[in-house]
Amino acid sequence: MRDEFPDFRLGKVLPTSFTATLTERRGNAVERIPVPQRLADWLAVNGLAVESCTIAQLELARELRESIHAALTAAAGQENLPASAVRVINDRSAQGRAAAILTPEGNRQWRLSSASCVEDALGVIAADAISIIAGERDGKLALCASPTCRAVFFDTSQSRTRKWCDMNTCGNRQKKARFNANKRP
Repeated sequence: MRDEFPDFRLGKVLPTSFTATLTERRGNAVERIPVPQRLADWLAVNGLAVESCTIAQLELARELRESIHAALTAAAGQENLPASAVRVINDRSAQGRAAAILTPEGNRQWRLSSASCVEDALGVIAADAISIIAGERDGKLALCASPTCRAVFFDTSQSRTRKWCDMNTCGNRQKKARFNANKRP
């Protein structure tokens, strides 16, 4: 990873990890994939390695990211999905050519049709977003309780009552603010 860029906020759910490449959406936004190579780095970390990425492919990825974010936010709020977001997600899913394969350890892994095809990787992310929005996976979509973040996360906790997208960032920030407010006379 390149030291001059902010760290990735990685999770176990591909679409929400992807939308977390832009954080603090309601505060001072932090873009974690500002250049094409950084998108290639993120894809590699998530098992979708590509040989290269162009500026046009980065723009496709950002369009998909924002569409997934809009659709997940609507689904978390039990609102109608934005038609434009649904269209982008469906288009990226249909354009991707990736196959699910089984590893010797019994895990699912994605094999892209070409090691250099960003569009195939975006298709995997879009397909995974579709399965979450359609309710095919065990968990609940929720919005981060941080007023500056409001990221969508997929809550798989037993009680489905998680409040923060990431306890190490948003949760700790809120706990620290509450602690400092209680210390004041």
